[in-house]
Amino acid sequence: MASAKERDGIGRSVGLFKAFRLEQTKPEVFYSTLADDTIRMINRHQPVRGSLVLDIGAGRPQFADAFVDAGARYVGLDPDVSMLEFATTPVCSAVAGDGLALPFKDGQADIVLSSNVFEHVPDIASFGAEIIRVTRPGGIAVVSYTNWLSPWGGHEMSPYHYLGADRAAARYERKNGHRGKHKVDENLFRVSVADGLRWARSLPDAELIDSRPRYYPSWVSWLTDVPGLREVASWNLWMVLRKSR
Repeated sequence: MASAKERDGIGRSVGLFKAFRLEQTKPEVFYSTLADDTIRMINRHQPVRGSLVLDIGAGRPQFADAFVDAGARYVGLDPDVSMLEFATTPVCSAVAGDGLALPFKDGQADIVLSSNVFEHVPDIASFGAEIIRVTRPGGIAVVSYTNWLSPWGGHEMSPYHYLGADRAAARYERKNGHRGKHKVDENLFRVSVADGLRWARSLPDAELIDSRPRYYPSWVSWLTDVPGLREVASWNLWMVLRKSR
């Protein structure tokens, strides 16, 4: 069996990037790969088995399936009930709710996961405060998001967002005959790596215990400490916070 270090090398990154290329054509392949990798990364800090996992912005069923298979009790939340594509079972629940006012008690979850949501909320401080609030003392909060200046920061408009949000949106509409799913400063916000790290390091009741470019090997973690370069090279920021006991 490969060690954790071996599983976190170049091969892992290549596999994730290959899966990412299938996001539009075979989303089940990409999200299954991402879910399995997410569980491996979380297990370094908190055992998934036996934990209550709250996934904010759950969406596709692959994450629900993977966490349940890993032995977790899983609750997936999304503001749009139509986005909750998985079946409810005794160990898997779907909840429609607002991430800025989570319908959960303080300290309820062992693991709170927010994957690719930060860039879609207008106030990351308020959203982040809710994430920490519902995490139990000693539990972890995991936040991963695509930062604006990364190659895919403009989402379907990438990489033309480097030319400016308005130009990117206009080009997408000309090419496709309709407006893109995302509108910058309405449902897609220009969140930087620096913004996320500043938020995480300012919390009085949680400690940032891991930060790194999401899809890269762990030995590239230093990249998040280099202003400027981290904004264009990180692709996606991964942060793990442990709530104070």
